[in-house]
Amino acid sequence: MRERRKATGGTLVVGGGFAGAYVARLLGRRGATIVNPDNFMLYTPLLPEAAAGTLEPRHVVVPLRQMCQHAELLLGHVTSRDPERRTVVAETLGGTFEITYERLVVALGSVTRTFPVPGLAEHGRGFKDVADAIALRNHLLRSLESAAARLDPTEAERDLGFVFVGAGYAGVEALAELNDLAHAAVRRSYPTLRNVRQRWVLVDAAPTILSDIPRKLGEYTHRYLEEKRGIEIHVGTTLTSFDDREAVLGDGTRIPARTLVWAAGVRPTPLLATLDLPLDARGRVTVDPTLQVTGTNDVWALGDCAAVPNERTPGRFDPPTCQHALRQARRLAKNLHGEPRPYGYRMLGQVATLGRYKGIAELPGLRLRGFLGWFVARTYHLYALPTFRRKARVVTDWTVSLFFRRDIVELSALGHPHRLDS
Repeated sequence: MRERRKATGGTLVVGGGFAGAYVARLLGRRGATIVNPDNFMLYTPLLPEAAAGTLEPRHVVVPLRQMCQHAELLLGHVTSRDPERRTVVAETLGGTFEITYERLVVALGSVTRTFPVPGLAEHGRGFKDVADAIALRNHLLRSLESAAARLDPTEAERDLGFVFVGAGYAGVEALAELNDLAHAAVRRSYPTLRNVRQRWVLVDAAPTILSDIPRKLGEYTHRYLEEKRGIEIHVGTTLTSFDDREAVLGDGTRIPARTLVWAAGVRPTPLLATLDLPLDARGRVTVDPTLQVTGTNDVWALGDCAAVPNERTPGRFDPPTCQHALRQARRLAKNLHGEPRPYGYRMLGQVATLGRYKGIAELPGLRLRGFLGWFVARTYHLYALPTFRRKARVVTDWTVSLFFRRDIVELSALGHPHRLDS
């Protein structure tokens, strides 16, 4: 028979990502119980800098126990829900529990959206979490080592072929940061590769890159990446196959490459199916303007897993961004223990970094590019990053990176220790 326990403060938060963690944090002393597979929250916008080695990977995540000091944390996942008894079954490190709640907050986030492209599952690399970022950094540095050891220049060029699919924030920022890392490493530490061609390619089915930002900033980014960084951009086309040696695009372009990074969007997590909640055609939980799940009186949902209507943008659902998740969490935390009010938020701006000292920023009545855009982007991320401890660590990393070269240590053995009898 399963052990039973009550959610702290009567509120159970399923998911400890940006949305769920902030709800628990903002509830303060009222408390909550969080069920999440990890004991940290990832600040996704800083992931590209972690991949490039500008930031220590531990510094782009925030310990949930420090961020939500009055919440109970259970590492695990929810496997079922009983709406009538107001309980869920959670499999955790400490065993399987039946947890009773008065208020259930669903913030399970999203997973990478993929398509049945031949070779993608076998050879492609994602860019969704810290493990992806560390693995991609190690793979890039290992590719440089492989190319440096080649006697065949054609194979060396293939080692230095990098294709990124998806020209949203994640794809563009990851490509820009890693392109910076690779060129800096070759310039300073790989003299035999200085005359070997690096081929960096960005692919997207949309007609433009960064289609969610103002057109002029998107055009500036396109020109900067192509003209200043030598990056090939293919828009209006898709990836049709990748075999670990060559990427083939829908327009017929064939790109010799051993690295393909897939950053072509997200979809709601399939785990939502275990909670017996109403879902829309895209698999998102349907909620009303107060973030309450349709047809319920004790369940709320927010973040990437929910179709959240926005009072300030009628007829449109919020995009899956940290900026919107934070504002949703602020509204929901107030609605859970006060008079419910509809959620409404108009974006104050958008920012993106394009490598070292380059970025873009769109603020009310102001559009910045280059160094100023980069500075504003970093300032915004520092503001949005929770807890003073993490802010201090990130500032320290940024300061150190101003005076020292990028570290090029490759640590692919991490997580794979040798057996004692080997």
